[in-house]
Amino acid sequence: MTTGVTTAGTLADRLVPARGSLANPLVRDGLLVLAGTILMALLAQISIPLAPFSPVPITGQTLGVYLIGAIYGPRLGAITLAAYLGQGLLGLPVFAMGLNAWSPSMIPGLPVIIGPTAGYLLAFPLAAFVVGLLANRGWDRNVRTAIPAMLIGELIILVCGFAWLVTATFMLTGSVSLTALFLVAVLPFLPGTAIKIALAAVALPSGWRLIGK
Repeated sequence: MTTGVTTAGTLADRLVPARGSLANPLVRDGLLVLAGTILMALLAQISIPLAPFSPVPITGQTLGVYLIGAIYGPRLGAITLAAYLGQGLLGLPVFAMGLNAWSPSMIPGLPVIIGPTAGYLLAFPLAAFVVGLLANRGWDRNVRTAIPAMLIGELIILVCGFAWLVTATFMLTGSVSLTALFLVAVLPFLPGTAIKIALAAVALPSGWRLIGK
């Protein structure tokens, strides 16, 4: 019985084929995970803090999530983003503005990993997994399908991050204004999100065309 789903493969399958010295999947995947976490750490330092207006800075991290998910595929993309979070938990300064998981958040007494922005971080592996699933079916091969794939990934990040922020605010204050939180935690990031989605949606099909040539 067939499911009607075609697996198109990913850019990583073409760029880093499992042969020669990389025939061992542990070696190949380990190197890809390391490269992906380095990319995430670098993109995290492209950061524009919005405090005190917003607890969430504008960073390049979500661009990394799109690219890693699409290039690596669902399994390795999710593992890479989980490893990135793990590096933060180990105390490495891989998050925005050189922070790690245990750095103080904007809320006194709460580290970053459970602070107001934690929902965005924790959503990264899931978003990479979903973008990778779509890319594995060829959605990253042309702009018309790459844009919806990146939008779905971004929606996952925004929904999880916003839900975490709403919950944290309610637990701390006993009340919450969804409109006010939307204005400070979602709306300011939409223009930047559009730019990052456009960059990823153009870069990924271009990569496939270059490989084809």
